Amino acid sequence: MVKVKNLRIVTLLLLIASFVLVSGCVQRQYDISRSETPAPLFKNIAPREAHALMQDNQDNPGFIIIDVRTPQEFGAGYIEGAVNIDYYSETFKDQLDRLDKNKAYLVYCRTGRRSGIALGMAKDLGFKEVYNLSGGIVEWEAEGLPIADSGN
Repeated sequence: MVKVKNLRIVTLLLLIASFVLVSGCVQRQYDISRSETPAPLFKNIAPREAHALMQDNQDNPGFIIIDVRTPQEFGAGYIEGAVNIDYYSETFKDQLDRLDKNKAYLVYCRTGRRSGIALGMAKDLGFKEVYNLSGGIVEWEAEGLPIADSGN
């Protein structure tokens, strides 16, 4: 009877020790993962939020604005500082893939459809932070936000 009781105590102590060891390992793994880079961010944002984001990053070389409309659309007016990469170009995905995936991007088009698709592509290509301007430049203009003129 004493041996059975001692065996139960030893078994219980082993179970407790195992639990403590395992929970310590799990905690350490969790702590390590928290110190790694932040989770990627892909978000649709309204024109006013996009404008505020641009203002906050106006001197940040790690923040890029991409207009995915055609060169003709771009020539009719664009958001100041935007780089034009034509969504309809045969090399669009390759051009996107060549960009620095660690920078932050604001992508827009005319109404948000093409830039929304580009947002998904960027996610698939491993980008870290991409914002899509909901409603595109049409909504941007409707909000009275500034448009640059190419001078054409």
